[in-house]
Amino acid sequence: MNSNPPNPMRPMRRTVFKAVLAAALAGGTAGAAVAQTPKLDGPLTIVVGYAPGGGTDRAARLLGQAMQEKYGINVVVENKPGAGGRMAAQHFINTGANDNVLLFANPAIIVIGPIVFKQVEYNADVDFVPVAQVTSYDFGVAVSNDVPVRTAGELVTWLKAHPEKSFFGVPATGSLPHFFSLMVGDGAGAKTEVVGYKGSAPLMNAIMGGEIPVAVDSIEPLAPLHNGGKLKLIAVSGKVRSPLAPEVPTLTEGGIDLAATGWNTLFAAKTMPAAKVQALSEAIKTVMADPAVMKRFTDAGMEPVSMGQAETASMLKAYKAQWEPVVKRSGYQQ
Repeated sequence: MNSNPPNPMRPMRRTVFKAVLAAALAGGTAGAAVAQTPKLDGPLTIVVGYAPGGGTDRAARLLGQAMQEKYGINVVVENKPGAGGRMAAQHFINTGANDNVLLFANPAIIVIGPIVFKQVEYNADVDFVPVAQVTSYDFGVAVSNDVPVRTAGELVTWLKAHPEKSFFGVPATGSLPHFFSLMVGDGAGAKTEVVGYKGSAPLMNAIMGGEIPVAVDSIEPLAPLHNGGKLKLIAVSGKVRSPLAPEVPTLTEGGIDLAATGWNTLFAAKTMPAAKVQALSEAIKTVMADPAVMKRFTDAGMEPVSMGQAETASMLKAYKAQWEPVVKRSGYQQ
């Protein structure tokens, strides 16, 4: 419930913005929108390449709910799971210029997939236009309670002293944690072997049972087990500490000069008119800056981001420059 007092200007601002956005979505102009208040020519669809209930799906639904509440836009989340999100991306390239459709994607679809999978029927740099980044998430490096390590610096020493035990478990081969594990190994100056599991749950069972000495995953499944004493989360991947585990230092603090994150970002098809892309970008950036919306995301264990089109494009450029060399150097392909 919103405890803030009513703002008499808010309904007017909302009406005007809704009209401007609707005009852009319908291919009109902002001036005409204010005068004629045209209606949106159908709902806004957000395509998610994963099954309902996962982190990406939950983030998309939180955004859709916020967009509906703020602008009165009917938002539909359409799940098209399969092939690690690539099926949704391949479906998305057929989006028409007049379709109100966005793709909710992560680095596995946009950056990693086109490199490691031989049969990818889309070109992320050509077929998709960045609209807005919505969330960011950290990776965590955890060790089994049997491993006598409590910091990233101690992990470096342990890896060099026990190369025969330098196994890093990840939720899947070819995933972001897979290649982040290689980054950690490079930063530690140690050769690591990556062991893939069939999801986060089997990986968590493996490290808690001492089957694998080190686990790398997004921080969301690791933090509760760390807080419960079932494993030791020794470092997080971001430039600053994670609110999910504020007592855990970053890798850089622990002596490994490395920072990397994952993200969920909205993309438009290349056929979408530039005015429509810009209108949606500003709408999403604005709604993600709302403190109440931000709290919904943080309460769900996600880090909200308010980033428009230009900023998102710059982020993607820097992200690819960091990750692509690591992925290509690994030689991993499917």
